[in-house]
Amino acid sequence: MARRPGLSARMKLTLSYAGFLALAGALLMAVVWLYLLRYVPDKEKGLLGISPNRYLLVRIFFPRAAAAMGCLLVLGLVGGWLLAGRMLAPLTRITDAARTAGTGSLSHRIHMAGRQDEFRELADTFDAMLEQLESHVAEQQRFAANASHELRTPLAVTQTLLDVARRDPTRDRDEVLARLQSVNTRAIDLTEALLLLSRSDRGHVTRERVDLSLVAEEAVETLLPLAEQRGTILDVTGSPTRTDGSPELLLRMMTNLVQNAVVHNLPTGGTVTVHTAQDGDTSVLTVENTGRPIAPDLLPTLTEPFQRGAERVRTGEHPGVGLGLAIVHSVVRAHGGTLDLTARPSGGLLVTVRLPSRPGT
Repeated sequence: MARRPGLSARMKLTLSYAGFLALAGALLMAVVWLYLLRYVPDKEKGLLGISPNRYLLVRIFFPRAAAAMGCLLVLGLVGGWLLAGRMLAPLTRITDAARTAGTGSLSHRIHMAGRQDEFRELADTFDAMLEQLESHVAEQQRFAANASHELRTPLAVTQTLLDVARRDPTRDRDEVLARLQSVNTRAIDLTEALLLLSRSDRGHVTRERVDLSLVAEEAVETLLPLAEQRGTILDVTGSPTRTDGSPELLLRMMTNLVQNAVVHNLPTGGTVTVHTAQDGDTSVLTVENTGRPIAPDLLPTLTEPFQRGAERVRTGEHPGVGLGLAIVHSVVRAHGGTLDLTARPSGGLLVTVRLPSRPGT
């Protein structure tokens, strides 16, 4: 944005220093005149009959005072220019860093040394902002690359099926349509998951009064056929647990957690326990499932997009889209809560969600 030309901050500070110094000198001269010279008798013999008198003192004092004022003004300008430059040097470094960041380079840091003053605090805040921006941009770039890769796969499969059907007219039409429908359904699920993840990441949450115990019961009822198909027992316990949030997003969070617990479970005889409780000002939700032991170094990656946890065990054919726990993490973060993943010693995973509660009436 173009701005009108004007004095720089350094010049303004310099003129301010010089002006204050000249004003102080003028006030000192005024004090000398008001409280000293004006009381000197203007007679031949001066004060107590001794020369000099007021006339001589004025003639001697004011030329020297004017010269001193000129020296003060020059000293104020030169010293003010040097002092302003020294004071504004940290601001120049911050400006250079901001200009570098404006070109797209977010790896630059100021790392300002010295005592903790206002400029040091501003520089440290700016460094922290650059670090967060760099991390966010890197995460978005990685997410975009992974999303493009994941979306390309069903499109490539669809193109292959169409090419095969075109080259082989005798191929079973129903088989081709069934496979196309399966691939298209996966692409739709992936797209909806990406949209939901993007929405929750933006933090646009319409808050209503929600009872997590009812949300848990609805999610379990929806996934009961899937659990029965895999021989997994679903158990819901707890008491009414209220919070403020989006019913749609919280239901999707609950559904993803329960579905994840069912899919990554023992081949047969597995269990999934969903528990809700009120802990003071916090609403606590836990989802615990059986399964094989999980490596500790695998836990931090489970909430990253498109990390399907290759070492985890799935029962049946359920490829997923790799966004289940990533969506859960995003929804929890959008509601101001925390998500903890703990590997059970006997195998399986314990997921704990803590959300700000809303006391019931």
